[in-house]
Amino acid sequence: MPRSTNSPASRKRRKRMIKRAKGYYGNKSRLFRYAKEAVHHADQYAYDHRRQKKRTWRSLWIVRINAACREAGISYSRFMDGLKKSGIELNRKSLSELAINDEAAFEAILEKAKAAVQKGN
Repeated sequence: MPRSTNSPASRKRRKRMIKRAKGYYGNKSRLFRYAKEAVHHADQYAYDHRRQKKRTWRSLWIVRINAACREAGISYSRFMDGLKKSGIELNRKSLSELAINDEAAFEAILEKAKAAVQKGN
């Protein structure tokens, strides 16, 4: 007697994988074996790049803060040191937003940081 292969479930599983590979080049979008591998790789890249995106944004915020600080005559590292010494706990994202959209508020924070650095030396 032939073995049972649970055909409907197998077909559904394969069809789901082929559907996820829609738009891939060549056999990767048509044949299960290649689609499975391509989707697996795509999932891995997606996972990695979700984390990489956070790094990219952080680096952009740092560049923006640094540019605003340099205009005021202080380096980024001195500014961050001054913030820490003066007890201001703003993250880089909000500092970057302040530097772009609310220059007066950023200037006030900058002055406090400068004063803290001067006092510390």
